Amino acid sequence: MEIKQGLAGVYLNFEMEDIDVELVTLNNHVKMPAEGPGVFRIENLADCERAVLEALKTGYRMIDTAASYGNEEAVGAAVKKSGVPREDIFISTKVWVQDFGYEKTKKAVMASLKKLDMEYVDLVLLHQQLSDYYGSWRALEELYREGKIRAIGVSNFYPDRLADLCVNAEIPPAVNQIECHPFYQRTYDLKVMKDLGVAPMAWAPFAEGGHNIWNNEVLKRIGSKYGKSVAQTALRFNIQRGVIVIPKTVHKERMAENLNIWDFTLGEEDMEQIRRLDTGHTEIVDHLKIDIVKFLNRHKIHN
Repeated sequence: MEIKQGLAGVYLNFEMEDIDVELVTLNNHVKMPAEGPGVFRIENLADCERAVLEALKTGYRMIDTAASYGNEEAVGAAVKKSGVPREDIFISTKVWVQDFGYEKTKKAVMASLKKLDMEYVDLVLLHQQLSDYYGSWRALEELYREGKIRAIGVSNFYPDRLADLCVNAEIPPAVNQIECHPFYQRTYDLKVMKDLGVAPMAWAPFAEGGHNIWNNEVLKRIGSKYGKSVAQTALRFNIQRGVIVIPKTVHKERMAENLNIWDFTLGEEDMEQIRRLDTGHTEIVDHLKIDIVKFLNRHKIHN
């Protein structure tokens, strides 16, 4: 077994389906795969179940979902049908803003467990840095102590809010899931997370197809050196920065392609060329805009 040191901590290589995938050791010593598919915007439950089944068959052992995605039932059903032991699969889900606050969050996590049809979930994140997330955090801490959750974290937290939570919480966040890709690299965010001992996790590692990523000449040229695609190059860039990635696809060929990033390493010159692609801002969701803050607070996922 090979041991590597990365931004989020110590990585232990393990083998599945002939692919060596790194395990990230979180700050509470729980280990999670550094790559796994996300299921955002796979609203059709049958499609989601098929995608998760295919992902597990391909060799993935981490699945990222959320209450707001409306497909936790499909993820749970796929895990049951896969034949893969539950303890070998890392499941991440999230609590939506509508359910923030101590009592509401406890109820929401139990609802997620029921939908997933699981006795525990590996990672629960607070989906936004909004509303009464301190009350929600106390609920997650309690559920963590009870063994209902193996690790707790946040999503879309900016450095100041993350640092504030880490300083004041009894149990600090293990993960912060943020937008992170070659065009919005979040260098300062990653530095803060490293200093705080929080593992970074990238949603939209392909920028949701923005910036004409699939035709980007830098990513194409660098990928061709290694016989890799633009997608594989973009994922590898984040991995080498210590960032967990959750690429989303429903196509089994692309699932296999996205997983095939563990047999090459980008050189420092390649990394520097990709660093120059950083725009320093988002073109997906700017969580600091007032209209976005209002929308996220008002968005309801259930009655």
